Amino acid sequence: MSLRSPRIRRSPEQERSCRSIRPACPGRWLAIPLLAIALVLSSVSARAGTRKVILDDDGFALAQWMVIKAPDVQVLGVTTVTGDLWQKEATANALRGVEIAGRPDLPVYGGATYPLVNTEAQTERWEALYGKLVWKGVWMKHWVEPTRQALPPYHGPDVVPDLPQGNPTLEARPGRAADFLIEMVHSYPHQVSIIATGPLTNLALAQRLDPEFAGLAKELVYMGGSLNPRQTRPDEVAHQFAREFLNAPRREFNIRFDPEAASIVLRAPWARITMIPVDPSTDTELTPALLKRLSASATPVARALRTRPTGFPLWDEIAAGVWLDPGIVTRKTDLFIDVNTQFSGSYGDILSWTPGYEPGLGERRNIVVQKIDVKRLEDLMTQRVAAPQKPVSGRPLPG
Repeated sequence: MSLRSPRIRRSPEQERSCRSIRPACPGRWLAIPLLAIALVLSSVSARAGTRKVILDDDGFALAQWMVIKAPDVQVLGVTTVTGDLWQKEATANALRGVEIAGRPDLPVYGGATYPLVNTEAQTERWEALYGKLVWKGVWMKHWVEPTRQALPPYHGPDVVPDLPQGNPTLEARPGRAADFLIEMVHSYPHQVSIIATGPLTNLALAQRLDPEFAGLAKELVYMGGSLNPRQTRPDEVAHQFAREFLNAPRREFNIRFDPEAASIVLRAPWARITMIPVDPSTDTELTPALLKRLSASATPVARALRTRPTGFPLWDEIAAGVWLDPGIVTRKTDLFIDVNTQFSGSYGDILSWTPGYEPGLGERRNIVVQKIDVKRLEDLMTQRVAAPQKPVSGRPLPG
């Protein structure tokens, strides 16, 4: 397509008129809309390298802010699911989170309230047969043994407590998270990354509603699963978190909360899957010193972080960091991954095979992150928190 103005044949009188009154020249008037088209195409070209992503989680915190504030990243939306929090509370957190980030334009969609099959009653029955779980998310009523971390209040799915950073003034978009996910991959085929840092229920629903869903996405990056983690930090917090994998190294909450959904998602035809298991997180911790560093700047996100409790591994932050900067990964491997969905002592545990040993029942190859450069991750977190707010374009996003 040529952006040059077409040649216009003019009479001698028109030529003289054009010389004396330039704006009235027909060729110039045609050049104006063509110039506008050129500017639009230039803008589209400039955004061609922008990475598109959807954030799917059972809460909202530093990991999401890292991505929202990153340059050359277009967050298409945030979807919420039940896990550590009920979906409605997670949605309120996400709405407040985008407000704090200065991005009220970002759409937030509520997703699944319950797992596909697993229930609170079934989990209690499992515990009666096979022993107590260390963490059960929204079904957690008390710790089995003394634990430094405060236990969130137990409540039903429709209760939304007041949030520590204030309640949101925004409202979630009408519609379901699964439908939004499907719409986005069809709107931007093979361009949308999905970073999932909670149970995979929304993605499983999307895949069941539309078998083309996973194949139309660019990639899936998920925080979930556990292979063979080991305690590496010497402090008491690390010791307490090690309880979860000490006797059950293949068990992790995001997968265990909805094993059937996880198996559906991990068998879907993604072009690329990156797994962030518990394993690399044992080298990390949100220490008081790190939190002080993160909250030192004057940005709204930094101020919001000042009340965040310390002593947690950087599970979700690793997932965001690996997507933003793959150089954070220092060791990885390829494995075929699935989940045990039989109601047994290993219900919800990760199954894995070295390539060539998989049973061939739909398992997919995962890039499994085993070790990361912790300093590089912490530096990236600090940079993103301190970065100025990204401008709001004012252009509505699809959906």
